[in-house]
Amino acid sequence: MLELKTIGLFLLTALAEIIGCYLPYMWLREGKSILLLVPAALSLAAFAWLLTLHPAAAGRVYAAYGGVYIFTAILWLWAVDGIKPTSWDIVGSGVALLGMAIIMFAPRST
Repeated sequence: MLELKTIGLFLLTALAEIIGCYLPYMWLREGKSILLLVPAALSLAAFAWLLTLHPAAAGRVYAAYGGVYIFTAILWLWAVDGIKPTSWDIVGSGVALLGMAIIMFAPRST
């Protein structure tokens, strides 16, 4: 159960970070409203807060989170940008998720 909670929290965290970065991208690159910076800032604040909810040490959380971020970004590529991931995207995401699982769920003595 802890594993599912951790992965779910990482997915929410990644989504908050991607949205927080995508909205300024829309403003800067696609000429959308500057008002998008308000929800972007809120989303990035949520991202930082979500990272604090993990019981593991901060450095371990940050390292493992990167793997879930990669996976989520590839899903974003497909769902939002409309670009189908290549087999290399999928393999790379799988490797990143494997790294996350090793970092977060390996047995530890401390």
